[in-house]
Amino acid sequence: MSAPASPTIVLVHGAFADAASWSPVTERLLDRGHRVLVPPVSNRSLSADAAYIKSFVEQVDGPVLLAGHSYGGAVITVAGVADNVVGLVYVSGYALAEGESLGQLQGGFPDSDLAANLVYTPYPIEGAEPGTDVSVDIAAFPAIFAAGLDPAKAAVLAVSQRPLSAIAFGEPATAAAWKTKPAWGIVSSADHTINPDVERFGYKRAGFRAVVEIDGPHLVMQTHPDDVVAVITDAIAHSA
Repeated sequence: MSAPASPTIVLVHGAFADAASWSPVTERLLDRGHRVLVPPVSNRSLSADAAYIKSFVEQVDGPVLLAGHSYGGAVITVAGVADNVVGLVYVSGYALAEGESLGQLQGGFPDSDLAANLVYTPYPIEGAEPGTDVSVDIAAFPAIFAAGLDPAKAAVLAVSQRPLSAIAFGEPATAAAWKTKPAWGIVSSADHTINPDVERFGYKRAGFRAVVEIDGPHLVMQTHPDDVVAVITDAIAHSA
């Protein structure tokens, strides 16, 4: 009998970032021989983003381990119901309950530093009222979102961030994949983007198999990639 296939690792980025936010982790996983895919997320709405990632995952041949950072955690919460998903890894992420929105989960805790440094910008929607893009104030971005990174790199990330549509904050999750799929979580204890207690609460409520606290910022994949890889590979070992 042949050994079961090792899962393909699909890394899902969050708001105010793109697939490159995973780069240090992607590089290490590829070096170890894992198959890794890092699709783009449009950050237009939770339902649309989750539907896209679910479709993307369902077209992967074989089992998939989904890892989501930040808003990407909300996306994998819904998309993770795909039949070939064998595990979930949340990195500084939102573990929503079914029927719960980002705003509802965050509303139970004190605001992080992010709340006072958001910028709202209209964007056109064909045949409808304009939408609203939410981004992080460029001057505040390095300290709030990219603390611990080289200042020059943080400055580049600040001017190339991918906004999140405001409607995503109030849209309820239509599923909670962690109810039926094993999940692991990373709490960034020095996070200034998401209150770390939001991460801790969501993970505990969901009964994750393991939760690791890393003394790092929101972009913990950039500052502590080896620690993040360790959690992902542990999840693979228990999901294969």
